[in-house]
Amino acid sequence: MKKVLITGTAGFIGFHLANLLLNEEFKVHGYDSMSDYYDVNLKKKRHKILSQNSNFSSTIGLLEDFEKFKFMALDFNPDFIIHLAAQAGVPYSIKNPRAYIDTNIIGSFNVIEVARELKTKHLLMASTSSVYGANDQMPFTETQKTDTQLTIYAATKKANENMAHTYSHLWNIPVTMFRFFTAYGPWGRPDMALFKFVSAILKDQPIDIYNKGEMYRDFTYIDDLVFAIKQLINKVPDLSDKKNILNDSISAVAPFRVVNIGNSNKIKLLDFIDTIEEVLKKKAIRNYMPMQIGDVPGTWADTSLLKNLINYTPNTNFKDGISKFIKWYKEYYNI
Repeated sequence: MKKVLITGTAGFIGFHLANLLLNEEFKVHGYDSMSDYYDVNLKKKRHKILSQNSNFSSTIGLLEDFEKFKFMALDFNPDFIIHLAAQAGVPYSIKNPRAYIDTNIIGSFNVIEVARELKTKHLLMASTSSVYGANDQMPFTETQKTDTQLTIYAATKKANENMAHTYSHLWNIPVTMFRFFTAYGPWGRPDMALFKFVSAILKDQPIDIYNKGEMYRDFTYIDDLVFAIKQLINKVPDLSDKKNILNDSISAVAPFRVVNIGNSNKIKLLDFIDTIEEVLKKKAIRNYMPMQIGDVPGTWADTSLLKNLINYTPNTNFKDGISKFIKWYKEYYNI
């Protein structure tokens, strides 16, 4: 039985990935801080569900606590490490940038250092589409230059990519970085757009729509996203891949690869909101706002590399994904 250490298993993506891997007969150990950035009860309920599987175990602790994380990892001795834990949220990084430095840089460095000590078969780490920053050539491809991040959140994720590449080169650690594009779905974070919109509409509260609705996002349904991660676990980067895989982003000097995980569709925010209204059978009170500081008008993933690697592309239609989220939301909050 393969053993996987996942950081952030009480979080949105980590929970779904752990659940998928447990159902696929993996042994999973989760490491999570249970931070109070949003409702801790939601995180505890996610972990409670995972704990029903005997192949799941967990440790509560900060990634910044190197000794605790290292002791746990050495004891579990995983075949693979999947690092998803992070201080998330673009707007919050404007208000509290230090939290991002502590968790996303120091914490991530600790994960990378432990992967070196363990000689991990494959280290997989979450980045974000936000690293594309001010780039305006879309769809975004992994080989584009990414030097124009617009928020501390994005900058910390780019720093993670750079640190991981360095360690991959120095210590021959196979690393895959995921650039996620606007994940959404059941058990999502309350600070995410879909969660906020549904909650506000049901409570007859206004929703803030930035850039007067002239926004586009590549919305990626959570089940598609974690399935792609699972398939990439065994796609261990090797320098010889450069000759064999079309459009590969693998480094010329390290077994290090960056992969977009998105739906490869650019959806207008207003169409997304229209669909929420249709499913809820209730109109939103729309508060049109100027562009939010640090935000970008659009994201759109080129997923040809993902397709070439695992013969799969996320394909859940956003209307179906919204319906599934609203069904979960009503059940969770007993509406």
